[in-house]
Amino acid sequence: MESEFTKKKALWLWQEGQKYHESGDLPRAIALYSESINLYPTAESYTFRGWAYSFQGRIEDAIGECKKAIAVDPSFGNAYNDIGSYLIAQGKIEEAEGWLQKAKSASRYDLKHLPYMNLGRIYAVRGLLIQAIKEFQQALEYSPGEPTCVAALSYLQRALH
Repeated sequence: MESEFTKKKALWLWQEGQKYHESGDLPRAIALYSESINLYPTAESYTFRGWAYSFQGRIEDAIGECKKAIAVDPSFGNAYNDIGSYLIAQGKIEEAEGWLQKAKSASRYDLKHLPYMNLGRIYAVRGLLIQAIKEFQQALEYSPGEPTCVAALSYLQRALH
């Protein structure tokens, strides 16, 4: 069993990785995320390492990291949404939709509006405006006033009339 010290050190390494990630030093961020995973693997550390990989254009590796995150903690919504986003970037829209639906039902997810936004974009591109509007409205319930949602909703509602 891991000690509290090991868990705290892993958390600290993950947080340090985030700082380097935000500053654009992806190799250092990935190294810190990896150290964190080696000490105590968490859904967050895998997901963030995947996110860093995506910034390097390593989309398949990013998806693999998110799948590892889900294996560690299936309740962590970020990993599902990220997979959906990566699949959208690859043009695999139908496959992305399933992952985004899973993200919507994840119990542990601070950014609950994101999968609704992503689904709204998918439906809008498909011309399913009513469904797109519903997704953006739901996103606004989780993140009131979110500018991208407000703009998309306004655009879609004008397009219907």
